[in-house]
Amino acid sequence: MKIAKDTAVTLRVKVSDSTGKLIDDGTHPTVYLHGGYENTFPKIEAALEGQEPGFQFTMTLPPADAFGVRDEALLTTIDKKNFPPGVKVGGQLQGRGEDGQDRVFNVVKIKGPVVHLDANHPLADLTLRITGTVVDVRAASAEEITHKHVHGEHGHHH
Repeated sequence: MKIAKDTAVTLRVKVSDSTGKLIDDGTHPTVYLHGGYENTFPKIEAALEGQEPGFQFTMTLPPADAFGVRDEALLTTIDKKNFPPGVKVGGQLQGRGEDGQDRVFNVVKIKGPVVHLDANHPLADLTLRITGTVVDVRAASAEEITHKHVHGEHGHHH
């Protein structure tokens, strides 16, 4: 079966940064719903359109086509007294940014009475080198299409 809108695509993907540092070794397959559902980067979807199992690809994605350009406006601080117990540097908090949008904040530093948070994706500003192989392609179920993501093994579980 060829990759087209409303197909579930299984990939083995290795991801490294522009210096060659490995980010994901591709050990675990990833599955996404193809067809503009924002389950993978648009450039990857475009490259895979019409391909079949066994297809191999290598591409470089600049930050704008991957996890975005770092935005200093997404850095913020909170008083340590307002900080939930048990969360440490490297942990995450969910909250609302100054723009009113729900965000995930990464705890980057705790200094004295101040906690420094960053809502940028941890891979923002990185150029990614992606090599992958299409492992499987199947028709997506009606439920997957309705939910706009893949269910089951290696996909989303409800």
